[in-house]
Amino acid sequence: MSQTIHFTKMHGIGNDYIYVDTALNEIKNPSEASELWSDRHRGIGSDGLVLIGRGEAKDQADFTMRIFNADGSEAKMCGNASRCVGKYLYEKGLTKQTVIRLLTASGIKELHLHVADERVDSVTVDMGEPALSNEAQYIESEELPEGTFVCMGNPHYVIFVEDAEKVDIEKEGKRLEHHKAFPERCNIEFATVREDGIRVRVWERGSGVTMACGTGACATAVAAAHTGRAGRKSRIIMDGGALEIEWAEDSHVKMTGGASFVFDGEIELSE
Repeated sequence: MSQTIHFTKMHGIGNDYIYVDTALNEIKNPSEASELWSDRHRGIGSDGLVLIGRGEAKDQADFTMRIFNADGSEAKMCGNASRCVGKYLYEKGLTKQTVIRLLTASGIKELHLHVADERVDSVTVDMGEPALSNEAQYIESEELPEGTFVCMGNPHYVIFVEDAEKVDIEKEGKRLEHHKAFPERCNIEFATVREDGIRVRVWERGSGVTMACGTGACATAVAAAHTGRAGRKSRIIMDGGALEIEWAEDSHVKMTGGASFVFDGEIELSE
């Protein structure tokens, strides 16, 4: 037997996911579905699958979000996806709140929707406080370049280089994601400070090269401020576009950027 699943394809500056409202569609094996549907040749094509929950989190938050990477692994948080969820909820008529508390695997994130003419132009997400680790805690290895470890719900290792455009992301990102210094694997950012902002290219754990990564943008901004390369406000320029990041005085990281619908569709899921 098979069931018809209704989905929405969305992206946040090129970081694209498949969004499913679990109140309308039950997905018993989201890891398997994410791996199948994310295939850009045999599926819908995406960086992963996002499940939006409503009702079950009312005692803690307004809605829930679960994220599955393209390889089927579950992520704790995605900044770009959280902005898309905010736009989805508002423009699909599931809420008229412009401040939404979203429960994720890394805790509750607060979304502030910037609305004009009943459309969400952009979303500011309070990503919470970063966790910084001294790179000396990691296994000393010539194979691990100097960088800054920042956890934004997801683990990130930010490496500042002379020119991020020249880095072989496919080779270096894959190698470092699985480095023995990161027992749970790691997202890898290569960053270059420029006059127009900080240029970042990202290898996302479980998905590979992506056009953008919200938690990666936050991690890069924190790493730049922490190492004295930038102030507490940064414009992070990724392959898919730019995000505005502020590491506020209360230590919370605020991320602002847009979100876009691509299309709605239906797909068969074998039971």
